Amino acid sequence: MTPAAAAVTPHGDLHIPVLRDAVLEALEPADGGVYLDATFGGGGYSEAILQAADCTVWGLDRDPEAIARGQALAHRYPGRLHLVEGRFGNLDSLIGDRGALPLDGIAFDLGVSSPQLDVAERGFSFRFDGPLDMRMGRDGASAADVVNTLDEDSLARIVRDYGEEKKSRRVARAILAARPLHRTGELAEVVRQAVGPAKAHQIDPATRTFQALRIYVNDELGELQRGLRAAERALKPGGRLAVVCFHSLEDRAVKQFLRERSGDLPRASRHSPAADPASTLPQPTFRTLYRSARKPRLEEAEDNPRARSARLRAAERTAAPSWPDTYGAEFGGGHA
Repeated sequence: MTPAAAAVTPHGDLHIPVLRDAVLEALEPADGGVYLDATFGGGGYSEAILQAADCTVWGLDRDPEAIARGQALAHRYPGRLHLVEGRFGNLDSLIGDRGALPLDGIAFDLGVSSPQLDVAERGFSFRFDGPLDMRMGRDGASAADVVNTLDEDSLARIVRDYGEEKKSRRVARAILAARPLHRTGELAEVVRQAVGPAKAHQIDPATRTFQALRIYVNDELGELQRGLRAAERALKPGGRLAVVCFHSLEDRAVKQFLRERSGDLPRASRHSPAADPASTLPQPTFRTLYRSARKPRLEEAEDNPRARSARLRAAERTAAPSWPDTYGAEFGGGHA
């Protein structure tokens, strides 16, 4: 994506929404439509949708700072952009309470936003030393609470399951030996010592542990599960869902949800006496738009390093009723 195609945040900083053109292609914004940017962040997707059609956009974010920053953008699109603070796991009730359902399209841009990463005080990144926080909102336990109170087994499980760190047990023991820990720089150094130096062209050894803690603190996988189910309830027949993921845990969860909801499940062997699981499920509620995930163009990945790992999956809502919560696979989450 060229800088000219990027959105500008209310503070004047260039914000490049990842896979912007692909998301617009998936959503197909139309005049008179109502769309939800379920992860408002810097407002890049919201502005792109507003520019693409004479439509209405609802911007949702659990981060009160994102909502505050977005007011300037809302003023530029009076009556067309409405901002709501809240978790996207509750999107159908949050937007429904405001009389905006059903929706023509929903976009998710998962993970941490650029403004959160770039502010040291938020504690998401070890690039800047700051308080060990990592909360997308301002509620619940912080990353410091987690590393300073959980036992070795719990910490090892978090780092292994959410960071896919092979040396998770060593990391957990090092954290216990070094605590209390209150700064991102402190934790990053502890993890680097435990994991060992990175080889040439590899990521920083602390990256996986920081990802794991962030996912756990914000219950990102549990919230994603709730958000996808809420999107199923909120979209009208023919409405579009576009989800941008940045790591394998997110992408695996979205892929599993859409395969399940579109009826694209492995069929049982004709030689097996067991019942075919696909035949017992409700009618498909989605039709996937792409057989595999869409990836950034080479020039976009070169212009924006954060786009390199991005993957887009998209689907169209059918007219079938939403599935009850008793159906469907669980794909995990953080603490309650």
